[in-house]
Amino acid sequence: MPADSFVRSFRESSPYIHRFRGQTFVINFGGNAIADGSIRGLAHDIALLNSLGINVVLVHGAGPQIDAALQVHGLQTQRVNGKRITSPEAMQVLREAVGGARLVVEAALSEGQMGSPMAHAGLQVVSGNFIIAQPLGILDGVDYQSTGQVRRVANEAMERHLAGDEIVLLSPIGVSPTGTLFNIRAEEVAVAAAIALGAAKLVFYMDEDGVLDGNGQLLRQLTSSEIPGLLERQNISADAREHLLSAGAACARGVERVHLISRHVDGALLRELFTRDGLGTLISRDSFEHMRMATVADIPGILALIRPLEEKGILVKRSRERLEMEADHFVVMERDGKIIGCAAVYPYPDQGMAEVACLAVDNRYRRQGRGERLMAFCENWARERQLSQIFVLSTQTTHWFLERKFRQGSLEELPVPRQQLYNFQRRSQVFFQILLEN
Repeated sequence: MPADSFVRSFRESSPYIHRFRGQTFVINFGGNAIADGSIRGLAHDIALLNSLGINVVLVHGAGPQIDAALQVHGLQTQRVNGKRITSPEAMQVLREAVGGARLVVEAALSEGQMGSPMAHAGLQVVSGNFIIAQPLGILDGVDYQSTGQVRRVANEAMERHLAGDEIVLLSPIGVSPTGTLFNIRAEEVAVAAAIALGAAKLVFYMDEDGVLDGNGQLLRQLTSSEIPGLLERQNISADAREHLLSAGAACARGVERVHLISRHVDGALLRELFTRDGLGTLISRDSFEHMRMATVADIPGILALIRPLEEKGILVKRSRERLEMEADHFVVMERDGKIIGCAAVYPYPDQGMAEVACLAVDNRYRRQGRGERLMAFCENWARERQLSQIFVLSTQTTHWFLERKFRQGSLEELPVPRQQLYNFQRRSQVFFQILLEN
């Protein structure tokens, strides 16, 4: 990587570094990452998160290791509704396979050779009886035997270890109050841990790049309310379906962000967490405050929001008729039924650009990051349409854009149709932001 690219990337990651310090991340990966050795690369990224003051809880799977061990012992198990029916004989084998997988993970996290990214990391890893289990029982006439589910999570004990700068490692086995061991899907353990700990992020490694739309394109951002619609599609993979169900369950119980990333990309975790565009699919929890594209019915709310700014000369005056004609270009931020923010985005596809205009936030809700969220929504809108740049024109908020790494440009750089509409009396300054590198 060229030196200037490294410096730029490192600087761009600094806001995330500050924001994430002291937060708890729960990270789930399957037994395939252990079997193919990619756990070593993941361990390097985990060490970096730990060094940045992030509390890390790892939840490992062991599917391939269990299947191989059962084959060696001549045992077979059946899966019903995605869950393995675990007989007492299979549980004996499973216990050894899971224990072996856990030791491989601990070994990867304990590496400290000079010249390795793990050098001087000194990671302390703790495992224990943090997952209290209960039997799944008999469902629809099927006896799941030694397959269980999470009864509760010993979150206070885990939090003490996290506060001591230790990494907590959870396996897909839980123990009941009677001392009985139960096989639990690792993904269920990860969801339960994230909920109990109030984790800021829950990360799932998967075989795909993330969740794909009907055309096979990566969906970079979703809200939990969109999950049911995606699950109705026929072409969604079983892997993505399981992760979406888990993400929906986690978001419904208070987890704000769930990330689905590819296990096949080296450094995927760092790229997802510390770059603006991320790498996989981000699923965020719905709230009573959300953003959406506007309709004509929103025009009164938009007018009430922008009129004071138009009177101060901060925004260009727009008639009600013009707003009604351009309603489908607006995005609104709605809080409990009231519009508290808006922005407009106008595409210039022939030039690969889009203009963001009329960015406004209700005075009572400013300085809380909502302007950035509106801008990010517009950026994603343009990026999804393969537009490589956005631009804004401003007279009184120029520093707001400069502080967000917009580049000041010239009138001649605007699309010709936009140049012809330029108001020389306002003498607005022009700012550009690159979205897609050529």
